[in-house]
Amino acid sequence: MEPNKKILLESGTNELEIVEFRIDERDSKGNVVPCYFGVNVAKVREIIRLPGLRKVVNAHPAVCGMIKLREQVITLIDLSRALNKNTEGIAAERVIVLEFNRVVVGILVHSVSRIYRISWENVEPPVKAIHDANITGVVKMEDRIILILDFEKIVGEISRSDALSRPSDELMLSDKSVNRAAKTILVADDSKFIRGTICDSLRGAGYQVVEAENGEDAWTQVTALREKAEGLGGDMSQVLNMIITDIEMPRMDGLHLTALIRKESGLDQVPVVLFSSLASDDNKVKWKNLGASDILTKPDLPNLVERADSLVL
Repeated sequence: MEPNKKILLESGTNELEIVEFRIDERDSKGNVVPCYFGVNVAKVREIIRLPGLRKVVNAHPAVCGMIKLREQVITLIDLSRALNKNTEGIAAERVIVLEFNRVVVGILVHSVSRIYRISWENVEPPVKAIHDANITGVVKMEDRIILILDFEKIVGEISRSDALSRPSDELMLSDKSVNRAAKTILVADDSKFIRGTICDSLRGAGYQVVEAENGEDAWTQVTALREKAEGLGGDMSQVLNMIITDIEMPRMDGLHLTALIRKESGLDQVPVVLFSSLASDDNKVKWKNLGASDILTKPDLPNLVERADSLVL
């Protein structure tokens, strides 16, 4: 990882770097329309030209095949197919190799332009006019709009990852032997898909759950709960017992949210769990130093309730 990436992942500066790339499509008249997308640099391992493909039998329609990257064979996903774009006659020439959730995957795109360093404050939640669950953020540039994609959802649905499936009834019933009804957990994640999965797990186990769509929303709710606690004598545990937050979120990321919480008296003892696809062993150490009580990756979801119990009960 480059030195500047390390700084962004450990300092809580509320900044990120995105790789801008294009998926072009044809409109109803057959004209080529450029569409601009972005992905967090922290997920990008490398960018290469399209190598030779090995076809896969009975694969998902969006899977082109397998490619060999040095000694590793990885799945290649045609992003235009995953996004249902009409790209007839438009050649895709670049592969963005991503690594997250302990998975390495190649994403086939038409072109890659450049890297931008921006503040999460400039990443807006999708407007109501954008009815695409694959989009988690919008960056407005001078002459175009860059859409930030939810690659966890895209890859998870293609691979049908069990780690992001809804919790089973058997798991939720077994968890109800413990009384958690008096405990409140705030969950902040900009992906409705992942946030719903986390909240279902916690509610199924008996916890009271408050939801936030991004870090800024979470901070607003936390400060309101702190004021409520002050009216009850100042005991924060009466209104909030834990915070679970994603890192990549519009307006305010989870690292900046954690840093704010740790600076405030009355909040510094509230457990904060970072739930992120970027949780490598190296990043876990940095985030612990920032004040995180625990760090989970998306494949750890089956252990979520158990880990919450260890911090709350």
